[in-house]
Amino acid sequence: MNIFQLTAVLMISLISISVQAQGDAEAESEKAKQACAACHGADGNSPNPAWPKLAGQHEKYIILQINNFQKGIRVDDNNLMTPAVENLTEQDKADLAAYFSAQKPMPAKAKPELIRLGAKVYRAGNPDTGVPACLACHGPRGAGNPAAQYPSLSGQHAQYVEAQLNAFRTGDRENAVMHTIAGKMSDEEIKAVSDFVQGLH
Repeated sequence: MNIFQLTAVLMISLISISVQAQGDAEAESEKAKQACAACHGADGNSPNPAWPKLAGQHEKYIILQINNFQKGIRVDDNNLMTPAVENLTEQDKADLAAYFSAQKPMPAKAKPELIRLGAKVYRAGNPDTGVPACLACHGPRGAGNPAAQYPSLSGQHAQYVEAQLNAFRTGDRENAVMHTIAGKMSDEEIKAVSDFVQGLH
C-alpha cells in the first residue's frame, strides 16, 4: 500500500468516525424517555428540583458529565447515575445529548427576596472576597459557553444549583475553577445566586 492509498484509507476512517460521533435526536428520543424520564423528565425538564433539567443543555457538556459518571470522576449522593449510564455507548451518549439539547427548557421564577443579592453576585461577583461574576463564563442570560463546555444555567433548579456549588466548595465534585470560586462564596451568596439563575432566561 503506497502513501496515497494509506492516506485515502485514513481519511475514510476519519470521516466514518466523525459521522458516528454525530448525535441523532430522533433516534434517541424513545431511549431517553424510557431510561431518563423518571428523573429528568421525558422532555428534559426534571420534575424534581434535586435533579437537573437537561432540556436545552449543551451537547458537549451532557456528554462530558456522562463520561465523568462512567469514569467515577463524578458521583451523585444516591449513586443513581453511575449504574444508569455505565453501559451507554459513544453513540448512545451522542444521541442522548442531541435529544436533550433540542428540548425547550421550561422557565421558572426566582424568589423576590433573593433577587437583589443573586443578581449582584451573578452580574458583578464580590470584589471584596474575590468572587468573579458568574456571567463571565455563563453569559448574561445564563446560556453558558458550549465551546468551553461551560453549562447553561438558565432556568436550572435552584436546589440543584445550590447543591452543586456546595459540592464544588467542599471538593466533593471536581472542577478546579469552580472549587476556587465556590470556596470564596458565603452560604447566603450560594443560595441567592442559585435562586437567581432559576429565574434567568
